[in-house]
Amino acid sequence: MHNTATGPSNTSGTERIAQHRRYLMCRPEHFTVSYTINPWMEPAKPTDTAKAVRQWQSLYDTYIELGHEVELIDPIEGLPDMVYTANGGFVIDGVAYGAKFRFQERVPEGPAFMDWFGNRGFDVVDPREVNEGEGDFLLVGDTILAGTGFRSTGDSHREVGEVFGREVVSLTLIDPRFYHLDTAIAVLDPVQGPGGVDHANIAYLPGAFDEASRAILAERYPDAIRVSDEDGSVFGLNSASDGRNVIISPRAKGFEAQLRERGYNPILVDLSELLLGGGGIKCCTLELRSKETSV
Repeated sequence: MHNTATGPSNTSGTERIAQHRRYLMCRPEHFTVSYTINPWMEPAKPTDTAKAVRQWQSLYDTYIELGHEVELIDPIEGLPDMVYTANGGFVIDGVAYGAKFRFQERVPEGPAFMDWFGNRGFDVVDPREVNEGEGDFLLVGDTILAGTGFRSTGDSHREVGEVFGREVVSLTLIDPRFYHLDTAIAVLDPVQGPGGVDHANIAYLPGAFDEASRAILAERYPDAIRVSDEDGSVFGLNSASDGRNVIISPRAKGFEAQLRERGYNPILVDLSELLLGGGGIKCCTLELRSKETSV
């Protein structure tokens, strides 16, 4: 199902603490690649829906085994990309800022996710600006890192800041392979404050960003893991972390070793079939931060 890799032992001396997570996922029952909205999607390549479901199930089972909660949104026929729940919104303190997709093929997903949030007691904020949820918004400590360049607009960065009243740091993506921020940055220590880590940290792919954004990342996160293009190009950074366990692609060998050296526990889950749609582990995982568990 999944495996914890062997490799270099922790040389950082840092004891990593796993934090409880609550996630939203969507079973890829209708997964296929029938259109092209990113460089990974090639409709001429056959996709195996049953294999996609099996791989997705392995990710789901991994979260459950780690003690996390996973809620499900029902898949909708004709919306094959709903499996990438991270794009469906951005949730902090029980407030769900909805998604407004750039491409027409995905537009109907926005209301479906907002209905789900509303029916489960989240305070839903209807977006005015084009944004693709946690695909382009990452919470690092108390700061929101916000991506633009391919999907979410710069105006959505202003809007998300107004919704949550937090500092927003804009970063510009320049490589079309890494069209969402969560394909180029992994948040390794998502929790700061009581019971959490002292300093939230990230891993990132420098080449995915313009020069100004690279300078911002270098200044703000001097201890960040800088990942190679080789590992980034297999969606190694499209990963999920609870502060100790980091779920990553088994093909991201260099990143796996880097994580071990820093005291994290890499867990390998293969989502190769879902990568045909341009998504990986983090794309399939939306964090539901409720008022009770936020710090």
